[in-house]
Amino acid sequence: MASLAARGKSMVTEDKDRRARERLLSLLLSRVLKSELPRPVYTAIGTLNKGFTALRERPNRKRHAELDALIGSLSPDALSSIIRAYNLYFSLLNIAEETALLRRRRLLVKQEGHMWKGSFHDTLIELKEQGIRADELQTLLGRLCYLPVLTAHPSEARRRTVKGALRNIFLSMEAMDDPRTRGMYRDEVQEKLSRQIRALWKTDEVRAFKLDVRDEIDSGLSYFPQSLFRAATLVYRNFSKSVRDVYGPETAAVLAVPAFLRFGSWIGGDRDGHPGVTAEVTALAWRMQALAACEEYLRRLDVLFAELSLSDRLCQPSAAFLAGLEEDVQLADSLFGGQPNPHPQEPYRRKIEIMQYRMRRNRELIRRAIAGSVSSLDEPGYATADAFKRDLYVIRDSLDSHGDGALAQGELQDLIMLVETFGFHLMQLDVRQESTRHSETVAEILGQALGTDYAALDEDARIELLADAIANPAALNYDAGALSESAQETLRVFRLIAHMRQEIGPECFGRYVISMTHTASHVMEVMMLAAQAGLAGRLAGGWYCHIGISPLFETIDDLKHAEAVLDRLYSQPTYRSLLLAYGEGQEVMLGYSDSCKDGGILASSWNLYEAQKRIMALSDRHGVPCRLFHGRGGTLGRGGGPTHEAILAQPPGTVRGELKLTEQGEVLFYKYNNMETAVYELTLGITGTLKASCNLVRPASAERKDYLAIMDDMAAEGEAVYRDLTCATPGFLDYFYEVTPIQEIGLLNIGSRPSHRKKGDRSLASVRAIGWVFAWGQSRHALPTWYGVGGAIERWRKNDPARLAKLQTMYREWPFFRTLLSNAQMALYKADMGIAREYAGLCLDKAAGERIFDKIRMRHERAVMQILNVADIQSLLEESPDLAVSLAHRNPYLDPLNHIQVIMLHKLREHEGPDNPWLEPLLRSINAIAAGMRNTG
Repeated sequence: MASLAARGKSMVTEDKDRRARERLLSLLLSRVLKSELPRPVYTAIGTLNKGFTALRERPNRKRHAELDALIGSLSPDALSSIIRAYNLYFSLLNIAEETALLRRRRLLVKQEGHMWKGSFHDTLIELKEQGIRADELQTLLGRLCYLPVLTAHPSEARRRTVKGALRNIFLSMEAMDDPRTRGMYRDEVQEKLSRQIRALWKTDEVRAFKLDVRDEIDSGLSYFPQSLFRAATLVYRNFSKSVRDVYGPETAAVLAVPAFLRFGSWIGGDRDGHPGVTAEVTALAWRMQALAACEEYLRRLDVLFAELSLSDRLCQPSAAFLAGLEEDVQLADSLFGGQPNPHPQEPYRRKIEIMQYRMRRNRELIRRAIAGSVSSLDEPGYATADAFKRDLYVIRDSLDSHGDGALAQGELQDLIMLVETFGFHLMQLDVRQESTRHSETVAEILGQALGTDYAALDEDARIELLADAIANPAALNYDAGALSESAQETLRVFRLIAHMRQEIGPECFGRYVISMTHTASHVMEVMMLAAQAGLAGRLAGGWYCHIGISPLFETIDDLKHAEAVLDRLYSQPTYRSLLLAYGEGQEVMLGYSDSCKDGGILASSWNLYEAQKRIMALSDRHGVPCRLFHGRGGTLGRGGGPTHEAILAQPPGTVRGELKLTEQGEVLFYKYNNMETAVYELTLGITGTLKASCNLVRPASAERKDYLAIMDDMAAEGEAVYRDLTCATPGFLDYFYEVTPIQEIGLLNIGSRPSHRKKGDRSLASVRAIGWVFAWGQSRHALPTWYGVGGAIERWRKNDPARLAKLQTMYREWPFFRTLLSNAQMALYKADMGIAREYAGLCLDKAAGERIFDKIRMRHERAVMQILNVADIQSLLEESPDLAVSLAHRNPYLDPLNHIQVIMLHKLREHEGPDNPWLEPLLRSINAIAAGMRNTG
């Protein structure tokens, strides 16, 4: 009882802290708005705030109509200003919450015990209490690899300039927590905050132009110097310190902690349905990544140069260090131009200066390659990242040799871990293309070289022919210049992969991802095209392979057929030989987005869960190491949600040290814009992976067959309920296109990729999963993230108390089911049927609109009731009070925004044509609602 009371007191204190931050930022914003806005506009904001807050507490039709009339009377410019004010408020609210949570974690670190849940300290204590010995921990670390993959889907609504401004406000709020910031110093910080908010108000949050791929590459790379380089070093430091604290200094001294963090990217490599991603763009992405890594290493070498001023009169460097320095004499002569050595008594500085010189040559080569110059440099740089690391190791070992190991454990060790993590490539760039493009290219090549009608062949004949072509790539005699431009571009990509592996290093390339993989021949086609570029084949009686292929199974049908496709591949002698030659096992990508759009969240989640088990079991039977690649999006409908819990909810035994997952859209901003939060988020992903990988040293827990059978039944029912709405309800797709801003989202300059696969095609297949989820979220239906869950529970329960008790036990004991329903609670809470009804009024067929909305509303009510019963709680998010408070604080400000958007959609569609005055405020409203709900696609 005492601990519960203490926790309640702590939560009250933390809520006061967060509210104080919100009040301060809100007050500063209000002062800016009062001075900047015309009085009628400023007054309208206050009227809307008070009015919609009151309506949420007590509905009133007359007052509702008055507020709608007020909105309708405002000009486009006035509405733009009001929307911008709400958008800025949400951004400041997010900062208040983020800094409050950071302060809470810091306070926990000062206390003894487990620290915050999911921290390294908490996780290692948990592992030790489970009996994981130091040698078993070493086994886990030897296999540990957490690999987030940055992607550039069109769902990040913030400009880079705005991100930087928000980072500055975050830092100023952080300064407020400094105990030295008191009195006049606190006043100075508040004045600085006011200036920063004023500057942000004057900064346009809507882009004046549509992004191209280079802009997206720049945006993705910006997170590294801003936060991720520093965050990575702190992650390694925190882990080492936690090992010392939990397992003791003796264990920490002998435990080898590898670089268990890696990063991947799709930015500039994802060409599926994206005409702007060419071979030239992909080459640019690789080189810009390499340049970012190079510049960070140069910056850190500057720091080392300043730090390691040790004199050889006061220490004796190791023989290995001195021998290496002697070998650098020729470089030194070139560097110093025959001038006397400026550091005759400082051997470490002399060494570092030579290293800087070599790294600058690397930078110059990269810059020339980006500029399109093929000229070479006479003076050598570093040929490989390993060569650079060897110099760093020599310095470290030399410092150790004369008793200065403490110096080696600071900036030098940080740089070593960065090079271990990022190499010269920064991120492993994946290349993705849709399977049809490969099939068409292969058909052209084989038609020209052999006169074969590849498209007419059955699967067996295709695989046999492809296997022969892989083994004998030179036997295909064809004129590449006579191929279609599409086929030529496809071949250029494979040649580029081969070239960049040599230019930057083999680590620069991740995997070749095939979207819409339906058959084994789709994978073999890619291998045949790779063989044409010298990436795979047979030489001197042996196989070689320099490319890993990751088939992507996206739809529910594809997930069900994944096992058959992989079984065929594993059983094919040529492919199996190439896998063995590749040496890194098979990677399989699972798509969360399309499976959810296809069959709903319940069927999607369950089919993904079962597919993982089948894929890993099949791979085990064939003796093929397999890593799963999770294509998660930011929103719940695309696999989003808390990462730590999601990892622990994976099927037992399927996470084996490695976890690769996509980080999409706004997730990058929320996780990585601030270094302090980046450390937290990376830590949660790593500890989740570590916990889920305990099957490597302990038997995985057995699954309850009765739970699996229940989920089979409920998933089938959930899919049937979802498809009844999306596929069998007359007028549903018209409803979607008319009551959501899906068409207007396509006009928002938030990404380079088209929002539709086929422009003008009003079909479920045409709209991308990102736009599907984004649009439903804007209109507060949010149905992809919850629809079908309640119906499935209701159907299985049948009002039987014993069955309800069974589901309640499942919820308590099974992480998968608990995570599924926890995410559904969040989705149901974010959905708002009162506001969704306003959007439903946009439907041109009023009767159909009312009928479809009533169906959705009824399902929402029943889903809430069923989930509350299973979770045995009184209100949604009762078990996540922080989240509940956060979302509750947003609703009074989201309500006027949604009403504004509905009215503007009416006006925009009534006045179609060029230079529509309602378009700009409408686009601003999309940004603002996304910021308020903390998600887009």
